[in-house]
Amino acid sequence: MGIIINDKQNRIHLFTENTSYVLEVFEGELLHAYWGSRLELPEAFMVPIENMSSFYPNPNGDNKTYSLDILPREFPDFGRSDYRNPAIRLRLEDGSSITKFHVSSFELSKGKPVVPGLPATYAEDGDLVETLIVELIDDKSSIHAYLYYSIFETYDVITRHVQIVNKSQTNVLVDLAMSASVDFYGDHDFEMIHFNGSWARERELSRVSVSKSTHIIESRRGASSHMQNPLVLLARPSTTDLTGDVYGMNLVYSGNYKAVVEVNSYDSTRYQMGLNDFDFEWQIEPGKSFFTPEVVMTFSNEGFNGMSYNYHRLYQNRLCRGMYRDKERPILINNWEATYFDFDAQKIKDIVDVASDLEMEVFVLDDGWFGKRNSDTTSLGDWYVNKDKLPDGLTGISRYTESKELSFGLWFEPEMVSLESELYKKHPDWCLHTEGHSRSEGRNQLVLDLSREDVQNYIIESLDLILKSHPIKYVKWDMNRNMTEVGSKLLLASNQREVSHRYILGLYRILETITQKYSHILFESCSGGGGRFDPGMLYYMPQTWTSDNTDAHDRISIQYGTSYAYPQITMGAHVSMSPNHQVGREIDLERRTLTAMMANMGYELDLTVLTSHECEQLKNHIRYYKRIRRDIQFGRLYRIHHDEKRTAFMIESEDQKRYYVFYYRGLNRPNITKMTLPLYYLSEGGYQIRKIDIDTVIEDSIPHEDETVYPASYLNKKGYTFDYQKHDFDGQLLVFTKL
Repeated sequence: MGIIINDKQNRIHLFTENTSYVLEVFEGELLHAYWGSRLELPEAFMVPIENMSSFYPNPNGDNKTYSLDILPREFPDFGRSDYRNPAIRLRLEDGSSITKFHVSSFELSKGKPVVPGLPATYAEDGDLVETLIVELIDDKSSIHAYLYYSIFETYDVITRHVQIVNKSQTNVLVDLAMSASVDFYGDHDFEMIHFNGSWARERELSRVSVSKSTHIIESRRGASSHMQNPLVLLARPSTTDLTGDVYGMNLVYSGNYKAVVEVNSYDSTRYQMGLNDFDFEWQIEPGKSFFTPEVVMTFSNEGFNGMSYNYHRLYQNRLCRGMYRDKERPILINNWEATYFDFDAQKIKDIVDVASDLEMEVFVLDDGWFGKRNSDTTSLGDWYVNKDKLPDGLTGISRYTESKELSFGLWFEPEMVSLESELYKKHPDWCLHTEGHSRSEGRNQLVLDLSREDVQNYIIESLDLILKSHPIKYVKWDMNRNMTEVGSKLLLASNQREVSHRYILGLYRILETITQKYSHILFESCSGGGGRFDPGMLYYMPQTWTSDNTDAHDRISIQYGTSYAYPQITMGAHVSMSPNHQVGREIDLERRTLTAMMANMGYELDLTVLTSHECEQLKNHIRYYKRIRRDIQFGRLYRIHHDEKRTAFMIESEDQKRYYVFYYRGLNRPNITKMTLPLYYLSEGGYQIRKIDIDTVIEDSIPHEDETVYPASYLNKKGYTFDYQKHDFDGQLLVFTKL
């Protein structure tokens, strides 16, 4: 790992164990020379300099040999012969947006700088992390842009963000500020992979050829959203989960973002990610700065599994924080699908009683415990206990839960307000709104204006009062609608296009305050399920409710797409009822459990209506998961196979002695052969194989029904043949133990 600045060659080489990233300087322009597998650099300048025709004007009258429209630029500005999408666009005092940023200096520093007001990856004592800071200056406007590149010794990633400093005497408007921009000179042999969907259908993998056009992936909803995830990949057409080159950008941000992949007429590809410039601008006063969110960039020549490994390790170890980062996650029971709003203290106690008998670890009281909340039409913002439902308040139910040897957890939706609430009647201007326009409702609620410090303080004080007064060990933080009528009563007209970003900054201030004060609490992020499953939220809350869709068949594709950047320990995965409440599908309990078991397993069903046989099954499942969850939650995940018929994941234990293969089947078909899958990734040695029946596994020692020792080379190349499927939506778990 290191950063080498070669002044003689005007070259900067950033390198990790397996990756090189090369910058060069030509006539003051910062150029992108290379990003890919680790290399030894030639002496010659790597970027070809050429001018094609008069339709590609050159910006330097003294040198007619090049055009910015062709050069591979690292931080392209606007208006000077580069017609492609810029990385920065300003509005200056004279009304123009033309800037000429040139390289002024380079600085190397040890460690990883924070990004003020924003979440970001971090370094701990003992980490070898180095940061390159490139200073660019536009002389005419006196605007300075500082490009930050950080590399970690043990991770094949580069993190980037930008600081824009106004050193002029007048205000400057930022219309566009991307966090990262990379030009691949003369290379468009890529496919773009992104993860789209909707509520209950999150992160469906889409793969499209990159054509000579502009491809945009974005959110304009005020959140990273169900519809697109702020993860966009470029890969060679031949790349698979197992092999090939892939480049990744993932934005550490929870609001509006944009990723751009643009191919020009000379086959060069521009790849960018950052804040969305839609309905956005930011005013920088003299002497002030603006910081962009961090982009985490990674390259792997070992396919999508190699890329995922880079993201998983970094996020698990240097993005997530707090005591739960390195701690096994507890098995919880949430009452939402068991009761919805219709519960009282006795019903909750009955669920707790069964959960205790089944050896679960946390009971989570979901929506409906506060104000007059008997439906989704009322009381958001009124964070006091509904005594009609809970006469002894949260104190009574939390103490009862603890008496049954379970921790107590609680649901909040702090960012919202109901029109039928005391808060709204008292402060109707506290929501996002624009005077003279109606206030669009979603789920019968409005979005509080988190750009306002008084609203932020109200949320902090309201939650603080509850959290300090009760023995709460878990919080589910929900957010169930996106922004409309985006405006703030307190901001001037000239600042209204800052509201959506100010909201996210306000949210991050709230989260930082609450999660740091209550560091003993396990926080889980939720937004109608996975509507805000992004690195920004993981910085504050080390797990996210993956989707409101708990159907075991649909969840396989959702968890498969999620796994491309986010480790399995961050994915909340619950066993729910059959028929499923979202799709009505009937799937047996074993398969529902196997789906949840490959991630962060919990439960969301009415335990009080289960049969004695089902309870016995659950107890066995829970005992087994407790025994293997360290391996599952902290192991290395590989995607082995995925199509509409079958999916297989493999998880390697930290000590590389056990490999857990989860095999899932969709609809059954008659008269077909058994499925044989190479496993590819077993470390060298001999293995015994156990087929796990999670319904009956109780003892610590599980006998081997097959004493045969299989060499890794055989299993990796020839593969393992799975049993015939018994019925639709079947599943199997096998453990390969190294001898």
